[in-house]
Amino acid sequence: MKTVRIIKPDKTLKGKIQLPSSKSISNRLLIMQAVSGEKFSINNLSRADDTVILQKLLNTIDMSANQKDAVIIDCSNSGTDLRFLTALLAMKPGRWVLTGSDRMKQRPVGELVDSLKQLGASVEYLGNVGFPPLLIKGRKLGSCDLQINAGISSQFISALLMIGPYLSEGLTLHLKGDVVSEPYINMTVKLIKECGIEITKWKHEIRIEPGPYSGNQFTVESDWSAASFWYQAAALADNVNLELPGLSKKSLQGDSLIASAFTVFGVQSEFGRIRPETGKSEKRKAKSEERIENSQEPRARSEESMGTVKLSKTPSIPEGFYYDFTHYPDLALPMIATCAALGLRGRFEGLKSLAIKESDRVRSLTTELQKLGCKLKLTTGDFPVIEIQPSKLLQNPDAVIDTYRDHRMAMTFAMLALKTGSIRIADPEVVTKSYPGFWEDLDTMGFKKINGDSALSRTS
Repeated sequence: MKTVRIIKPDKTLKGKIQLPSSKSISNRLLIMQAVSGEKFSINNLSRADDTVILQKLLNTIDMSANQKDAVIIDCSNSGTDLRFLTALLAMKPGRWVLTGSDRMKQRPVGELVDSLKQLGASVEYLGNVGFPPLLIKGRKLGSCDLQINAGISSQFISALLMIGPYLSEGLTLHLKGDVVSEPYINMTVKLIKECGIEITKWKHEIRIEPGPYSGNQFTVESDWSAASFWYQAAALADNVNLELPGLSKKSLQGDSLIASAFTVFGVQSEFGRIRPETGKSEKRKAKSEERIENSQEPRARSEESMGTVKLSKTPSIPEGFYYDFTHYPDLALPMIATCAALGLRGRFEGLKSLAIKESDRVRSLTTELQKLGCKLKLTTGDFPVIEIQPSKLLQNPDAVIDTYRDHRMAMTFAMLALKTGSIRIADPEVVTKSYPGFWEDLDTMGFKKINGDSALSRTS
């Protein structure tokens, strides 16, 4: 398996990084476009693998509607694509076999399938019950009040919400239990509102009125999840003067929380505005977070002013760090790794949904951190907990960091070169799933990448 060695000769971050566009926003807009049948304009669409695959699959679906033979729709390693397409295909005339990689066949979809069946969908399991692959026979769906377990994946809820306006009487969802990744549900709600649909979210109930999506012109924000790795790098660096265009504090993306979360590590965020016609940045005072339901500012189509954030560093090392990642699972890896690299004591909860990501991120992260000398305790079960003891990460020339086919593992561990001096990482191409230009951006910031090949045996 291919490996690379990442070296960072100094601890300085200086310059500008053009982050990838948000694939979360991009993929939702593409699905809404497909549901409506209208090709409204989407500017700055993500080039991440998940979005590129989704575009190709949607083209295949368009060309194959009403075909007699079953059409295979292979989502590869994209859980977002598979879950969103499960709902879309349930209402698309035709016979569809929805499948993916071996890992995808281990990621549950039962709660979503059960909900769709209550709407009249025809979905059969072709393998293990509750998991892909699925045989879907598209048909017209009805309307009803649905109760759905919100503690497994927010993508189930988003998938249902996006087809909701095209059900005869709309859709009412009652979210049962503890909601995970709620900011992603809020993102979907806001995008649906911006497409002219009346949608109301109150506590654990969401009501969508029937009606067509209205065409709009959207500009996709830069990806705050991708920015989290640069916040991690800033926390581990000594000197930081880094600009990340395309981001704003008033964002659709819940992961913008990373800006406030990393102040504890001394990373300061100065928000500004870039006017496209001049390219000049205008400073503005950061406002407090607002509830998504009360915000009147268009967030997905903000061509009139683009946000930017400048990162700087002030000395600040806490004695310890605690965090609950229930609503922000994509921030878990960079934040926990930062804590470990700084030699802090840490306790991390809300990790349940990480087990069904591209890898079991709880085990993947802890296994690989231990290769670098991190002292930690992992409590497994329904509510896993990671506890990190103060220790120093060591440069281990013989260690190869396994990425488990997980893009966030590769990016998280690459940044640790700021502490270890160098680090060796397997399967570096996995970053294309969400951040195709990651290695080029590292080079811009003075990281050195040395290619090499090695047979890698996985330990997990």
